[in-house]
Amino acid sequence: MSSNDVAIRVSNLSKCYQIYENPRDRLKQFVLPRLQRFVSKQPKQYYREFWALKDVSFEIKKGETVGIVGRNGSGKSTLLQLICGTLNPAGGSVQTNGRIAALLELGSGFNPEFTGRENVYLNAAVIGLSHEEIDARFDDIAAFADIGDFIEQPVKTYSSGMMVRLAFAVQVAVDPDIFIVDEALAVGDEKFQRKCFARLEELKSKGTAILFVSHSAATIIELCDKTLLLDHGSRLMFGSPPECIQAYQKLMYAPADVHKRLIQDYRDTDALDGNKETVRQAELVAVPDKSPFESFDPALIPETTTVYPVQGAVIDTIHICNHEGLVVNILQAGESYSFVVSGRFLTDFAGVYFGIHIKSISGVVITGQRFPEEGSYLEQVTAGQAFKISFTFRMSLLPGAYFAGGGIWSNQEPNCAHRILDALMFRVAPNQKVKSFGYVDLIANEPMLEMGGDYL
Repeated sequence: MSSNDVAIRVSNLSKCYQIYENPRDRLKQFVLPRLQRFVSKQPKQYYREFWALKDVSFEIKKGETVGIVGRNGSGKSTLLQLICGTLNPAGGSVQTNGRIAALLELGSGFNPEFTGRENVYLNAAVIGLSHEEIDARFDDIAAFADIGDFIEQPVKTYSSGMMVRLAFAVQVAVDPDIFIVDEALAVGDEKFQRKCFARLEELKSKGTAILFVSHSAATIIELCDKTLLLDHGSRLMFGSPPECIQAYQKLMYAPADVHKRLIQDYRDTDALDGNKETVRQAELVAVPDKSPFESFDPALIPETTTVYPVQGAVIDTIHICNHEGLVVNILQAGESYSFVVSGRFLTDFAGVYFGIHIKSISGVVITGQRFPEEGSYLEQVTAGQAFKISFTFRMSLLPGAYFAGGGIWSNQEPNCAHRILDALMFRVAPNQKVKSFGYVDLIANEPMLEMGGDYL
């Protein structure tokens, strides 16, 4: 690859912090090793090393979008700060080609006592714009931020959403060659997020390299050309977003013994480099549950389960069954499954209906079912009655992790007899080449392409 095509080149980049158990150790480290060397003794170390990043290497081309994923503490923010130059590395190097704009920690670079207008001029000047250039672009920046008269108020009066609006508007206004974002866009509302992503697409079309951290699997898969997976400061994988996201999600929920094995498998696979087909075959061997067959993974336990108060009924179990009646949570795309809800009524009820929902990782309700249909109800149920209801879904969801929950409602008080959000977690495993994006595969037939003769 020509050096002119590379926007960012990271080579064996490392960052180490010295961790002192108490303040006196810091003073000892400053003085005693010098004295120990002076009397020809082996210097003693009064701190322990914490490697936030270790020997990470990758390249990003101009016009390429790369997402970074990994658990908290994996080194994502440290990497971005090293690339921006706000941290000095302990080893390795970073080469960047062009003007960098960065949206890192929320509010960084803003003076809280200055107004929004003053901070626009301050930040844009730091990035490299002249006063005249800022004058020419100020109206566009203010319009994009869309915070109204607050532009003339001190930033310390801003909400987090207003802060990120203004910061993003300033950074993208300079038409950077490299744009770096550290999860800040998660603060904005949905309309603003869409406007931001549209602007990112525009920058990318002009050749801007974009590097960002996100915990949204859908965002990474939809927007990125490549994804970097980090774990405890080390590179585990650098490749296609769906493969890296699947590896990341598997690590998130793997038991400790499986977690260690997976890390080694991913490192071995990543080390193969270059030969994409070889890499893919190695992944298929190393990660068993990429198999299209259904199974039950006990590690898929949601951490966001919310149980509503019991008000006349109780849900005892919610689980997924395949066509043989076996409980599963690794599902095969294209197959049908029953989401079974069972429980009992504790009091008499009138006007009852049941429902179940499926949500994305970000909490978006993708689909759901209700029984009976909208406007209809079970006229009467009595205390002591048990129930078991099966909702059947054809699994048209794209590969990824999802959450399901359900509830019992009434058209009378109390309206919610019982409800469990995110009662279970399941994963849709890939079994074919993915040709859709988003959440749902709605493709009925292969696309039909017609080519005519030469256009004159």
